[in-house]
Amino acid sequence: MKTICGLIVVLCMGLAASAAVAQNYPDKPMRILVGFPPGGPPDVAARILADRFSQTWGQPVVVENVTGSGGNLAIERAAKAPPDGYTLVMASNAIVINPSLYDNLPYDAAKDLTPISLAVSMPCILVVNNDLPARNVKELIALARAQPGKLTYGHAGVGTPAHLAGELFKIRAAVDVQPIPYRGMPPTVPDLLAGRISMIFPNVSVVLNLVREEKARALAITSLKRFAPMPDLPTMDESGFPGFEATAWFGLMAPSRTPPAAIVRLHRETVRALAVPEIRTRLGGLGMEVVANSPTEFLSLIRNETQQWAKLIKEAGIKASE
Repeated sequence: MKTICGLIVVLCMGLAASAAVAQNYPDKPMRILVGFPPGGPPDVAARILADRFSQTWGQPVVVENVTGSGGNLAIERAAKAPPDGYTLVMASNAIVINPSLYDNLPYDAAKDLTPISLAVSMPCILVVNNDLPARNVKELIALARAQPGKLTYGHAGVGTPAHLAGELFKIRAAVDVQPIPYRGMPPTVPDLLAGRISMIFPNVSVVLNLVREEKARALAITSLKRFAPMPDLPTMDESGFPGFEATAWFGLMAPSRTPPAAIVRLHRETVRALAVPEIRTRLGGLGMEVVANSPTEFLSLIRNETQQWAKLIKEAGIKASE
């Protein structure tokens, strides 16, 4: 009987604490950690949300860029922060990719973080040098098979979406295309335009204007549906590779054990912010597609993609030390 009474007391205390959070949260400054430099897609998305949160709640919301280790430093800091709803992180695909690349990560995203909402996603796009004699994916595959090992693709580092998209293409198309690593995607663009590499698989924000100006040729988009700003560009799925999908995405997460009432409010305000037409237009202009899903849907995505990329990384023999 004492045990049951004790459990009831604990439950009531928990409910009371959650109710207090719901009524008062947030009542002090908040921060959103971003694992990448200022100006990039995750930083832009985080700052847009920070501004809206601050306006809505009347509390400062600061974006902190904690760069390094492919976003791992920001994730680690968020995972170890107090679970009070005042430290968030704009997480990226790294949380579903890195567990298969590194043996000793300083965090376990599945245990240490709680999803709030997937904010935006960006498909990768297959872009080739204009002088390459391939006008579509089928012609590119034929060219690669006729010259095994000669064609190259640039990527932003081992385990990045641009790298995994390239390796997925190689495996699905059964072609020998050599990967060339760079420090980020922007440096790949001059080499692509100069013909020093044959192709790249960047997220669309990197090359959107170049493709529109016809300085490089886009062959396909790597999402399962067509990209609205380029409605005539086929998907890889439509180009003969059913289910081919490789997207970069960014979403808000909080430390695990953050009060449920805080998660509910954060999710509600995130969805409201991303529904504002001006915000959707601004993000769309940068190649980002608004998602704004539920914590449950975000968690399902994380679980599915963790398995998806683990399979590819094993099959392609990708190592973090490459």
